[in-house]
Amino acid sequence: MDLMVREVQNHTFSLLKVLYGDLASRASSPLAELFTDVGLFVLGAELNLVEASQRFFHTIFPLVYDQLEERGMAPLDPVYQDCVQSVGRRAAAYGNAPLRLALLVSHASLAERVFLQAMHLAVEVINTTDHAQPSRECRRALMRMRYCPLCQALTDSKPCMGYCLNVLRGCLASLAEVDTHWQEFVRSLEALAARMNGGNELEHVLASVPSLITDAVAYTRRNAARLTSQVHRVCGKPERSGHVQQGGAIDTLHLQTPERNKEDTLSHWRREFLSSLRHYRAFYGGLADQMCVRELASTDGPTCWNGNDVVKSYTKRVVGSGIRAQTHNPEVRVKEADPVINKLIDKLKHVNQLLQGRFIPKVGTLGQIEMGSGDTDMTFSGQCDDEDGCWGSGDKAGETRIIIPPELGEQKPGENPHRDSHTQAAGHTLQASGCRSAHGAASLLSAVCTLLTLWR
Repeated sequence: MDLMVREVQNHTFSLLKVLYGDLASRASSPLAELFTDVGLFVLGAELNLVEASQRFFHTIFPLVYDQLEERGMAPLDPVYQDCVQSVGRRAAAYGNAPLRLALLVSHASLAERVFLQAMHLAVEVINTTDHAQPSRECRRALMRMRYCPLCQALTDSKPCMGYCLNVLRGCLASLAEVDTHWQEFVRSLEALAARMNGGNELEHVLASVPSLITDAVAYTRRNAARLTSQVHRVCGKPERSGHVQQGGAIDTLHLQTPERNKEDTLSHWRREFLSSLRHYRAFYGGLADQMCVRELASTDGPTCWNGNDVVKSYTKRVVGSGIRAQTHNPEVRVKEADPVINKLIDKLKHVNQLLQGRFIPKVGTLGQIEMGSGDTDMTFSGQCDDEDGCWGSGDKAGETRIIIPPELGEQKPGENPHRDSHTQAAGHTLQASGCRSAHGAASLLSAVCTLLTLWR
């Protein structure tokens, strides 16, 4: 993402240099500031993009005006520059270009920001479930299933399939509750990615920014007579200071937008990531069954271990997956869903609504949703402690912040947000969910972390 923004910034600079000579070098600092704000906004910083766009255009107006007056003269006096800038602001020197730039980037960034925050939640889901600790009842059942046959020298006896399913479905009951919401999460990501393709995609919008900026400067030059008259009326004739500055000749040659490698675009990596993620859509719902079928249980032997003896078949009732189904589990006593998993499910519900557009307001009325480790409004009806069924209380999964841009233009007069605070906010959001290698979910986590790395 940062590389893409820098490429657009460099192309804007080159285009300004070709079309307007030394204006490019003189405007390089405001230009860098604008694209820094754009990059931070895309990554989730809570800044006012309309204000950032207006600040850029207002800052370079004295430079544009200087070219309108007399090329080759000494720079304008700083006090006179301030006066020119205020006139340009009141006279709408660039038409609606500042607002148009901000709205285009805001609309295109919104889906990318939601997608990015969803990726961080995906990491949190995987890390939290991977570090889940078994309850005391589960540990006892696992011990009986895996090691009691060895104590009786029954080294070749594997657990009966039904017995294994009861034990693991009981142990993984809380994780099975994640399944419905995880599957909806994957489907919602796919649907959002499909909506992000096309002319409104962020990459296409950013590629149009250089021409939008140069067109805005051209608009100012076309209205030179009106603007010059207003400046002279308010500020007087230009006052020069310092040495004479030579201006370069203006070339009318147009530059082409640089071509990007088709395999080095966000849309390409999204497709690759979603292709991998589809294989894990039913990961949580079928985890217990997969472990029994692939690793733990006997599938073709004449006898198997039922928890007490070697038998030809397991005769007890085999329960389904999920918390409710464990009421009649003959092997593992399950109380209530783990509150940590409940909290995770609540986050998934919120993010699914974001991804589906239910919580994505129109630009201009954008709110903010934050969810993290500080949430205290979750409810849990059962009694639970670390020794009797709570999972992962010592493993803090990274906080997830779902950030929707603040209302455009709502900043109060006189306020000027500091870029350092934006950088810190964006950095906090990006590092919210740690990418750590997981055991059973290693491939899934790897796919998510790869995509997150490309956004930074």
